[in-house]
Amino acid sequence: MHKLLVTGASGFLGWHLCRLANLDWEVYGTYLTHAVEIPNIKMQKVNLTNFQELKQIFNEVQPAAVIHTAAQSQPNYCQNHPEESYATNVIVSQNIADLCADASIPCVFTSTDLVFDGLNPPYRETDPVCPVNRYGEQKVMAEVGMLERYPMTAVCRMPLMFGAATPTATSFIQPFIKTLQEGKELKLFLDEFRTPVSATTAAKGLLLALEKVQGIIHLGGQERISRYDFGRLLVEIFQLPTTGLKACRQQDVKMAAPRPSDVSLDSSKAFALGYQPLSLRAELEKLV
Repeated sequence: MHKLLVTGASGFLGWHLCRLANLDWEVYGTYLTHAVEIPNIKMQKVNLTNFQELKQIFNEVQPAAVIHTAAQSQPNYCQNHPEESYATNVIVSQNIADLCADASIPCVFTSTDLVFDGLNPPYRETDPVCPVNRYGEQKVMAEVGMLERYPMTAVCRMPLMFGAATPTATSFIQPFIKTLQEGKELKLFLDEFRTPVSATTAAKGLLLALEKVQGIIHLGGQERISRYDFGRLLVEIFQLPTTGLKACRQQDVKMAAPRPSDVSLDSSKAFALGYQPLSLRAELEKLV
């Protein structure tokens, strides 16, 4: 089996990716602060912002391919800690592209739908980027830097992701469910639209991109949905109390990082390659 290096293996997407990739690859995963054991995955603690440590893991593992999921992905955190998040989101990504280029191995990068301003959805790969917050800006810089250094990189723009909690990470649905189960109020945006997918589907998309994609690809879901309507679907499928679910608008909630209103992705390019997200209802029913 060929060796696959997955950065950010303790993260929500990274964990699901390692579990899936393990079927066809000898998987090596990196983590920084959250040590996690995944059956049959060789985990190593690596500070990716230390170039010597990053280079050493490449030299030791000699991977046949790399999927780079590690990131500082909280927009509010990036807004408030620009230098630290720049080092993680931009410099590390560019260094990984350099190392993959040196070894001439496939490189997959997880970018975001937040590279867009939300004014002209749905977005195709060829649409101009225009991020409204620092996290989106950093992902754009990483995309550009990686493709300049290594044009063979597959830049995968990821949507909002949900799924089963991992030993060290949750998706946005776990706190939603907990809040409603406790009878508390859960306010969700009526005016923020995304094209969500489950982490398992996203992981399948990344492995498909590893085989078939160079350049930019969108790995969004089939359906455009507001946060509030997603919440309603969650309530129905998980049979949660409905009383706490309330609609609000983005302007009602003060956040450090501005949020675009509709970054729905047009993923028809990926669908044509065999990427097959299920309906949101089917994805959620699998989680019950």
